[in-house]
Amino acid sequence: MMITRLLAAAAALAISTPLAAQEKPATPPAEQIEPQVKSRNLTGTFGGQRISYTATVSETILEGDDGKQEAVIVTTSYVKNPRDTSRPVFFIYNGGPGSGSVWLQMGAWGPKRVGIPSDARDDGAPPYPILDNPESLLDVADLVFIDPPGTGFSYLTKGTDPEKYYGLRQDARAVAQVIRRWINDNGRWNSPKYLGGESYGTTRTAMVVDELEGGTFNDVGLNGLILVSTILDFAGREPTPGNEMAYIVTLPNMAAAAYYHGKVQAPSVEAIAEEARQFAIGPFATALLKGQDLPDAERAAVRAELSRLTGLSEEYLDQANLRVTSQRFYKELLRDRGLTIGRLDARYTGRDYDNAGETPDNDPSFYGIDAGYTAAVNSWLRDGLGFETDREYQSIGREPGRYWDWSMGNGWGRNAYLNVGPLIGKAMRENSQLRLFNAQGWYDFATPFFGAEYSLNRFGIPQDRLTFKYYDAGHMMYVRDEDRVKLSADLREFIRAR
Repeated sequence: MMITRLLAAAAALAISTPLAAQEKPATPPAEQIEPQVKSRNLTGTFGGQRISYTATVSETILEGDDGKQEAVIVTTSYVKNPRDTSRPVFFIYNGGPGSGSVWLQMGAWGPKRVGIPSDARDDGAPPYPILDNPESLLDVADLVFIDPPGTGFSYLTKGTDPEKYYGLRQDARAVAQVIRRWINDNGRWNSPKYLGGESYGTTRTAMVVDELEGGTFNDVGLNGLILVSTILDFAGREPTPGNEMAYIVTLPNMAAAAYYHGKVQAPSVEAIAEEARQFAIGPFATALLKGQDLPDAERAAVRAELSRLTGLSEEYLDQANLRVTSQRFYKELLRDRGLTIGRLDARYTGRDYDNAGETPDNDPSFYGIDAGYTAAVNSWLRDGLGFETDREYQSIGREPGRYWDWSMGNGWGRNAYLNVGPLIGKAMRENSQLRLFNAQGWYDFATPFFGAEYSLNRFGIPQDRLTFKYYDAGHMMYVRDEDRVKLSADLREFIRAR
C-alpha cells in the first residue's frame, strides 16, 4: 500500500512540473547566411582592346561535414562579355599567409589600379587616385581574384575552429573548393585554366595544384602556374645558426641592392647578380661549410670578394663571421648616409629614430605603399562594385598567422625542412602540358630571386617548361610603372603560347 501511494505522489509531481524544467530546450539553429552577389557591367581598354566585361563580387559559403556554414569566401571576378567558354580563366590570390588579393588586384592585373609613386617614394596621404589599368589581363583571360579564409572580406563563421582552415593543407583545400565551385557555377570546366599568386601565394599554388590535380578522381586540369616573387623552399629565408643556405641565397640580392644604391660598380644589375650567383655557390658556400676549419688565407680572400660584392666593409664582415643576415644588411648598407633600405623592395629607403641600431625600425617599402592600396580596394569594392559589409578589409590579416599550421599533412614526419617545390614537379610530370611562369624582382629580400632559382632547378621539375622573368623593382615589381607594363606583356605572351 505504501509503495502504491509513493508512486502516485511521484506521478502527480511529474504532471505538475513544467515541461521546461524536465527537458533541456533545443539549441536554436544557426542563422543561415545568404551569399551576397553584386555585379556591374563595365567597359575598358586592356592590352589595346576595348572590352565589355562583368565585374562580380560574390560570397561562396563553405560547409563542414555536418552541414554547418563554416567560412564565407569572397571572390571578385572579371569576365568578358559575351561569355566565351573557350577563353582562359586565371585564378589569383596574394600571400601572407593572411594577405588579401588587394595587391595583385589593385596593383597589377585588375581593371582598376591605385596610382602611387613609381620611383620608390612614399604614397603620402589620401585621396589616392583610382585609375583605369590598361595592363589588366582581361584581353587574354577572365580573372578571378580570391581572398582566402581570414583575408580581405572573407571570414570564418562563429564557432568554426580556425585550425580547420588556417594551415598549408587546410587553406589549399578551401581555395581549391572555391575554384571548383566557380568553375561549376560558371560552366568553365573545359576552359584553359591558370593558377597563381604572389609571395606565400606561390607556396599556396604548389599546395592548390596538388589539391586540384593530385587526386584520383575529378581532377581539374591546369594549363599554367604563374608565380610572382616565389617562396617554395623555406630554408632559404631562415638564418637559423647552422643553416648556411640562408646566406648563400640572399648574397645575390645584397649585391643587387648595393649596385642600385651606388655601393658597388658593375655594368648592370644583371651582371653583378650573375657574379654574386657564381661566388655564392662556389667559394662562398665552400667557406661557410668549412666552419671553423676555414684557413686564414681563404677567409681573407672570401672576405675581400664579399666586401666588393656587397659594399660592406671587411671589418664588419669579419665581425659577422662572413654571415650577414638580411635584417643587418638593411641597416648597415647605407648607415653612412643615415638611411635604411626596404625588405620588400630595396630601392626604398627610410630614416630610423637613430642610426646606431642593428636592424631597421620598420620596412620603408611596406609603409611606403600600404595606405594607398587599402584605401583603393575598399573604395573600389564598396563604392565601385556595390559590395555591402560592415567588416574591415584585411589587407594583411593577423588572425591566420596566429593559428597557421605549417605541416604538409602528408606523413613526412616533423617537416623541419619545409619545401613545397616537389609538389610542382609532381604536377608537371603528371600533366605534360602544364607550364610555369616565374617573375622575380632584383631588389626583393622577402623572397630572393636566387632562392626561387634554387628551388625550381631541383630534380623532378621539368626545366623545359619553365619561364623566368626579372624586373627592376622588388617584391611587388608592378609598383614601378615600367615593370607593371613589362610584367603584363610577359604574361600575355605566356598565356597566348599555350
